[in-house]
Amino acid sequence: MDALAVVLERPEHLALSRLALTPAVEGDAIVAVSWSGISTGTERLLWSGRMPPFPGMGYPLVPGYESVGTVIETVAGSGLRVGQTVFVPGARCFGEVNGLFGGAASHLIAPASRLLPVDAALGDRACLMALAATAYHALSGIVPGERSLIVGHGVLGRLLARLTVVAGGEPVVWERETLRAEGSFGYSVLAPEDDPARDYSTITDVSGDSSGLDTLIGCLTPGGEIVLAGFYEAPLAFAFPPAFLREARIRVSAEWRPGDLAAVRTLIESGRLSLDGLITHRLPATEAGEAYRTAFADPACLKMILDWRTCS
Repeated sequence: MDALAVVLERPEHLALSRLALTPAVEGDAIVAVSWSGISTGTERLLWSGRMPPFPGMGYPLVPGYESVGTVIETVAGSGLRVGQTVFVPGARCFGEVNGLFGGAASHLIAPASRLLPVDAALGDRACLMALAATAYHALSGIVPGERSLIVGHGVLGRLLARLTVVAGGEPVVWERETLRAEGSFGYSVLAPEDDPARDYSTITDVSGDSSGLDTLIGCLTPGGEIVLAGFYEAPLAFAFPPAFLREARIRVSAEWRPGDLAAVRTLIESGRLSLDGLITHRLPATEAGEAYRTAFADPACLKMILDWRTCS
C-alpha cells in the first residue's frame, strides 16, 4: 500500500510524493485521511531548517501531527471499527523517510492505541485536538475569578484562554499583531505595553519568543509561576535578581498526554469547549506548497488545513 504525502526534502523544499507504507501489524489501523493541520510552531522550524536537534530529526521527512480521517481497515486487536472517525497524532509508516511527525499524508498506518475516536460532526475542527490537549496540559492553578496572563493569541493562546474561562478564571492575553487582537472574545486582548498589571500569579507563554523572560518575571506576583508552553529555537535566559526577589517558578510544559486528549474530547462533546472560529484557511492537499507558505507568512492565518479527500 502507498500514500500521497507531504515530504520536506530539505529546508524550504517541499514535495508531494507517493511513498510506500510500512505494512500493518497486529493492533494497527489503516486510516484514510480527510484533513491535516499545519503547525506554525514545530513545522515552521522544520520548514526553515531552524529546528534544534530533536529525536527522529532528519530530512527527508513527513511532517504533521494533526490529522483526522476514517478507519478503512483494522488488524486483529485494534479495538476500532471500519468507518470510525479518528484523530491521528502522526505516524511512522513511511519506511526510510522520517515520520516527524508523519501525519501529512492521504493514508496512514498507526497503532490503534494512538488513535482517538472523535465525533464525525466536528469535521476538520477535529484537527485541533492536539492543540487543545496541549493547552489543557499547560494549564496551571486556575483559581475561579482570578486573572492570569497568556502571551500570544494564535490558536494555542485562544484555546488556553477558552479553557481558562471554562475553569472559571479570567484570562488576559498579550498580542502585538493587530490582526490577531481585533474582535470580541469574551476576555481582554491587548498589547504588552498597554497592560499595567504586575501581579499575575500565572503567566503562560505560547509566543515562542526566547527573549521575553525578564519582562514576564517583572509581571509576576511573589511566588508566581511562568509556564513555557511554546517551542523555543534559541536559548532562554533571564536576570536572576528580579526572579529571586519574587521567588519565581518557571515550568516547561511539554507534549500532551493521552489523558489530556481524552479530557478535551469530553469538554468538546459536552459543549463546554468550542473549536469554532480557529480554522481560517483551507486548501486542497495538492496545493501544499502554497498552503505552507501561507501558514508561515500570513499573520491572518491562524490555522491552515490541508484537504486530502480528493487524493487517492
